[in-house]
Amino acid sequence: MPGNRAELLAPVSGRTEVWAAGVTYERSRAARMVESENSADIYDRVYAAERPELFFKSVAWRVCGPGAQVSVRADSSIDVPEPELAVVLNYAGDVVGYTICNDMSSRSIEGQNPLYLPQAKIYRGSCAVGPSIRPAWEVPDPYALTIEMTISRGGSVAWGGHSSTSGLRRRIDELAAWLFRENDFPAGVVLATGTSLVPDLPFTLQAGDEIRIKIPEIGELVNPVVHGKAAPETPSK
Repeated sequence: MPGNRAELLAPVSGRTEVWAAGVTYERSRAARMVESENSADIYDRVYAAERPELFFKSVAWRVCGPGAQVSVRADSSIDVPEPELAVVLNYAGDVVGYTICNDMSSRSIEGQNPLYLPQAKIYRGSCAVGPSIRPAWEVPDPYALTIEMTISRGGSVAWGGHSSTSGLRRRIDELAAWLFRENDFPAGVVLATGTSLVPDLPFTLQAGDEIRIKIPEIGELVNPVVHGKAAPETPSK
């Protein structure tokens, strides 16, 4: 109808999947070791290993776009956003663009046992991507990007920080090669490359918070937070 504002959807559709890499920054390694008292050495070994940690994050229809609500699990006590540079890969594994991914995570669930990673990472409202895709040829150096994140609560800043992709331990082409080693992605795939911005414990997201992630060369992704399955279904894609 005239006057209605259009809703900007996440830049993924159809058979496109979202995957993610873990423990690719020193900050991420340290945070995982702190939260996992009984298995801290696992993350230390993953950080130094030849094989990276890669995990499935979301199907296209479940991805939240700009302005859409992201969610924290109702059965989790400590939840954080993870701002990440995400690469868009075509069917052949070539980098064709860049976007932003918010890899929502339950630190309390993953900290109990690393085998709980899917429950900590994959649930309704756990993945936001956007605001758009910047073509790869317009980003001359993906290892020189500033990542900024602000979490607002009740009109003030509850947490804020910034980092750089210069700290990414693994090269993007290396991560892509491992992802495509025994997998096919006929419709392409979005691969989040890991986070270097993790709030210190015991910080946790709350319903009503607003997460603002900015990579100046790519854009800004903003999402409000809800608790549990209160997040509406994402539009069909």
